[in-house]
Amino acid sequence: MKTKAVRLYDKNLLKMEEFELPEIKEDEILVKVISDSICMSTYKAASLGKEHKRVPNDIDVNPIIVGHEFAGEIVQVGSKWSSEFKEGKKFAIQPALNYKGSMASPGYSYKYFGGAATYTIIPQEVMELGCLLNYTGESFYEASLAEPMSCIIGAFHASYHTIVGKYEHKMGIVEGGKMALLAGAGPMGLGAIDYALHCDRRPGMLVVTDVDDKKLERAEAIFTKEEAKKCGVELIFVNTKNLENVSEYLRALTNGTGFDDVFVYAPVKPVVEQGDRILGRDGCLNFFAGPVDNKFSAEFNFYDVHYASTHIVGTSGGNTDDMIESLQMSAKKIINPAVMVTHIGGLDSVADATLNLPKIPGGKKLTYTNIEMELTAIEDFEEKGKTNSLFAKLAEIVNSNNGLWCTEAEKFLLENFK
Repeated sequence: MKTKAVRLYDKNLLKMEEFELPEIKEDEILVKVISDSICMSTYKAASLGKEHKRVPNDIDVNPIIVGHEFAGEIVQVGSKWSSEFKEGKKFAIQPALNYKGSMASPGYSYKYFGGAATYTIIPQEVMELGCLLNYTGESFYEASLAEPMSCIIGAFHASYHTIVGKYEHKMGIVEGGKMALLAGAGPMGLGAIDYALHCDRRPGMLVVTDVDDKKLERAEAIFTKEEAKKCGVELIFVNTKNLENVSEYLRALTNGTGFDDVFVYAPVKPVVEQGDRILGRDGCLNFFAGPVDNKFSAEFNFYDVHYASTHIVGTSGGNTDDMIESLQMSAKKIINPAVMVTHIGGLDSVADATLNLPKIPGGKKLTYTNIEMELTAIEDFEEKGKTNSLFAKLAEIVNSNNGLWCTEAEKFLLENFK
C-alpha cells in the first residue's frame, strides 16, 4: 500500500513524499491516520536531526516519519493481535514506549511508524506494551490531543512532597495548595489550567503567568475566574512583562508563604530561577519544558533545599495510565483538549509548520493527514470565509463554540475538504 508522509532526512530537512509501505507481518497493524497535532518536541527533533537522542544516525538513507500525537482507524490487523484489535475501529497511541530500555519512539525513530502520514505500520512492541489503545470517542482530535494532555497529567502525578519525620514521598500536587504555572498561557499551559481546575486533586490557588497579552486574554476568556471559583480554585492571571520584581510580586499573592507547586512551561533561565524563588516550604518545582540546549542550566537555591525542603522534578511524556485518564476525562467532557488548538492544517502544511513552529503564534497546530489545507489560524476562518464557503461554514461552527475547535468542525472538515 502507498502512503504519503513527512519524513526527516537531516537537520531542518523534512520532505513530504509518497512511497510504498511493506506488507505487514503477523505481529504488526496497519492504520489510517486521521489527525496528528504538531509537538514542539518534533521541532526539536527536526532541528537536531541525528544529534537528537531518539533519532537514528542513518536518517539520510533511512528517513523517519515525524509526528507522534496521532489517531485514526485500524485498516489491517496481523494474526497475532486479531483477538484484541478489529479493522475499522478507532485507535489512540501512547508514544512513550521505553521498550526494553530503548529510546525509540514513533515520530522520532521509525521508518514506517509516525503520525504525519496517511497510513502507517504499528510495530509489535507497541501492542506488547499496551500502548495501542482502542478508542471509542466521537472525534479524532481528542484522541490526538490525549497525548499532550497525558504529558500534563503525568507531570501533575510526578510532583511530590515530603512527609515530615518519615522517609517517604507523597506523590502528586498539594490538594488545596498554592500552585503557579510560569509561562503558562501557551498550549500546554492551557491544558494544565484545564486539568488543574477539573482533576480530582485541585489546588486552592492557581496563578498563571505570561508576558504575552494576547495569550493571557485568550486564557482568561476560556477559563473565567467565576468558573474556576465553582471548582473551588482561586484563579489569577499575571502579566509579568513590566513587573520590577516578579518573584516578590508572586510571593506576595501567597501572603509571603510561597507556592507548594510551581510548573515551569518555558526553558528560559530567568523563568526557572523565578520558580525557585517563589517556592514555599516543601515546595516542588516541576520543570516541564524540554530545552533544545543539552547544557541548559539555571541557579537553584541550595540553602532552601537544605532548610526549607524545596526540590525539583521533571518529566518527559506521560505513561499509558495518564493517556487513559486523559481519554476518559475528555469522553466525559470533564476537560476539553481543544483549548490548546489555534491552527488547523493538512498534511501538506506539516513540514513548513514544524520547521517554523516557534515563529508561529498561538497554540497547538492540529493537522488532518488525509486532506490538503494550508495551516490556518482558527481566528482567520471568518476572513477566509469571505472568499471560500468552506471556511465560512467552519467559522460559523467554531464561533458558536466559543471560538474553539470541536467535533462538529472536524466532521465538516473531513467530509468537505479534499
